[in-house]
Amino acid sequence: ELCDNLRMTTIPQNAFQGMNNESLTLKLYKNGFEDIHSHAFNGTKLNQLILKDNKNLRRIHNDALRGATGPDVLDISSTALESLPSYGLEAIQVLNATSSYSLKRLPPLDKFSSLLEAVLTYPSHCCAFRNLRTEKQNSLLSIFDNFSKECESTMRKPANEILYRDDSFNTSLWSAEKNMYLFVTEEETSPYSYSAIFDDSELTGFDFEYDFCQPKTLTCTPEPDAFNPCEDILGYSFLRVLIWFINILAIAGNFTVLLVLITSHYKLTVPRFLMCNLSFADFCMGLYLLLIASVDAQTSGQYYNHAIDWQTGSGCSTAGFFTVFASELSVYTLTVITIERWHTITYAMQLDRKLRLRHAVPIMLGGWIFSILIAVLPLLGVSSYMKVSICLPMDIETGLSQAYILLILVLNVVAFVVICACYIKIYIAVQNPELVAANKDTKVAKRMAILIFTDFTCMAPISFFAISAAFKVPLITVTNSKILLVLFYPVNSCANPFLYAIFTKAFRRDFFLLMSKLGCCKSRAELYRMNYFSAYTSNCKNSSSAPGPSKASQALLLLSALEK
Repeated sequence: ELCDNLRMTTIPQNAFQGMNNESLTLKLYKNGFEDIHSHAFNGTKLNQLILKDNKNLRRIHNDALRGATGPDVLDISSTALESLPSYGLEAIQVLNATSSYSLKRLPPLDKFSSLLEAVLTYPSHCCAFRNLRTEKQNSLLSIFDNFSKECESTMRKPANEILYRDDSFNTSLWSAEKNMYLFVTEEETSPYSYSAIFDDSELTGFDFEYDFCQPKTLTCTPEPDAFNPCEDILGYSFLRVLIWFINILAIAGNFTVLLVLITSHYKLTVPRFLMCNLSFADFCMGLYLLLIASVDAQTSGQYYNHAIDWQTGSGCSTAGFFTVFASELSVYTLTVITIERWHTITYAMQLDRKLRLRHAVPIMLGGWIFSILIAVLPLLGVSSYMKVSICLPMDIETGLSQAYILLILVLNVVAFVVICACYIKIYIAVQNPELVAANKDTKVAKRMAILIFTDFTCMAPISFFAISAAFKVPLITVTNSKILLVLFYPVNSCANPFLYAIFTKAFRRDFFLLMSKLGCCKSRAELYRMNYFSAYTSNCKNSSSAPGPSKASQALLLLSALEK
């Protein structure tokens, strides 16, 4: 036993050589150790190696246990170790690594061939041993599929009829029972046909009842919780494919819209300005999905070894900031765009009440400040992005965190109600037969229905399940919530660039004009120039000849507001 010696900073080579050959229990706790050298325990026969409470111990050389036998028990709790040695772990049956927060990765699992009990710091590490145990059990079951009945009959025997293994007399359940099958030919299937599977050396000392019917199982704590189940980031294989398609669509679509609107030589109008903000928000959502998809691809099958680095690191915080900022700015901008369209149609003939760029800029500045503030709060301790692997603020342990989640959800629901109300009013306004022809009326109604449907598809499932979870009555597991994340959460980010920009005439005109500058589609660009010029001269003539606004001009304004 060596403890409370802060002056000892290393354990050198052969530090315990010359000690007796009996099994040793080395208690080396609460010292100043920082490093354990190669062959430090050479020549010893270790039963227990206790290194707990060495706060400064950061490194154990990969060959520190080389030359030693054991240990059966290794205790490295409350140390600063970042990794375990690669040699000498095969004999360990009990591993204690509680409060070892720097130990974020485990060595290859085949090193723990004798491990029976593990008490670790992070629940995700227990997933590794759970998967390992499952693989071993499956391999055994595939070999010994017909042995379960034999085990049942063995366990039903009276105690005095069961012969246990005794190496000195070479009597065991295995040897006793095998004699019952002396007359079974090799071609017949026997539950004891081990020789076809194992070598004779592997069968030495094998006890059917003890080693197979009552196998030892590995126990590991702490168990993974509902927020971090034993699975990869995305969980399902089909989501791993879909998320790449969705994030590429969101990034490409919104980047194209931003590029065309920014490079356009036409005047920056309020709808264009709002569309730029919406595209940027949805572009950020695409970046979030790209980040999640990339990390999932890199950690697939071994997420347990990367979970701590990812969820507690800057990567997950960045992804969480992107998704909350993008989501809130997108919802805010969609609401402003809808209100602007309603305002334009309602006050179409009152030019003095028209929304100008000088009004739109401060409105959107407020949206940016609000979205950044909402996204920063989890980084400051209000909820957390570290709770789940998909980096959403799902931490509702405190009342403040719960209020934060509910605030976001309620604001999103209010925004959806406002959007629906505005589009209903717009539809009522354009339904006037004196203003708009029937086919135009149908076209407008269909387009507004699509806009409302995409908003509803995006917001409704997320809000419903999130509100129930915020009240600590979850109706869906984290695993199933990842389906919502991929299939519903980014619907608006993929659809918005098409519904609000790419499918409009103004965007197609700007796109072909931009392409003509690059030497492509010059004929289409020239056609758009001519159409725009003729429409502009026609409007000028109508406005100069007519003393007041006509019904046709009102209809034109109504439709143009919806086409922007």
